[in-house]
Parts: sequence; structure tokens; C-alpha cells
Amino acid sequence: MSRSDEVEARAEGWRTLAALQARIEDEIERALQERHGLSVNEFCLLHYLAEPGGRHTRMQQLAARLVLSQSATTRLVSRLEKRGLVTRVLSEEDRRGIYAEATEAGRALEAAATPTHNAALDEAMTKAAAVPELTPLVQALASLTNLKVEPRDTAAAG
Repeated sequence: MSRSDEVEARAEGWRTLAALQARIEDEIERALQERHGLSVNEFCLLHYLAEPGGRHTRMQQLAARLVLSQSATTRLVSRLEKRGLVTRVLSEEDRRGIYAEATEAGRALEAAATPTHNAALDEAMTKAAAVPELTPLVQALASLTNLKVEPRDTAAAG
């Protein structure tokens, strides 16, 4: 295989992976919007903040975790803050850093949306498995154990 063939094969693989990612995200986005009024990024932010290690998270850490710019993360937190799902807290250590925290309502919405997320993920993977060029990627993803979001006990999380 020549170098240009290798490059083209890698590019084709990337395009196929991007197509699968877009299908999955689109399915999850539709389900979350329809049932919970959340975008994928909003759900991901709430999910991260609802994790035991994410309860009190600097904005820069959220941006890195969500793979968003700091300005996009700020806008995302602002939208959720207006809905009463997230609050911002000034750092007591240095008085400069700003942390984001999920409110009780935010944790409850995340818990309610988790089964929807997982069902939409299953549906997207099932549909994608029927597309021959996506089947090998779907099989590879199916072997990952951490693909689904684990439901949380909101009473213990509060």
C-alpha cells in the first residue's frame, strides 16, 4: 500500500467515524430535547457536575471535559443557570476562580434524563449497525463498557 493509499484509507476511516458520531449525537439530541428540554452538551455538563468528583468544578475544567471553548462553556453554564439547574460559586481559596455546581433541580433533571440518553444511544447503535460501512465501528464501540451513563441515586447524591 502506497503512502497516498494509507492517507486516503485513514481519511476514509475518519469520515466513517465522524458519520457514526453524528448519527449517535443526533439521536441522543432529539430524545433529550423532546423529553427533557436538554441539548447533548447540557446533559453532559449536568452529568459531569452530578458525579461525586465533579460537584464543585472550575469553569476551565468543565471546558476541557466537554471539549468546548471557555466562552462556549460560559454560555452553556449561563443557560443552565437561568433555568435554575446550575449555580456559579466564587472560589473561597483565591477569590478569582469561578466554580460551577449542579443544583438539586439540575441533579434531578440529569437523573431523569439518563435513561433517555441510554435508550437513545442503544437506538442509534442499533440503527447504525444496519449500515454495512458502520458495522465494524458499532461492534468496536459495543465492546466498550463505559459507553452508557450510569444512573445515580439522587437521594444519596444530594
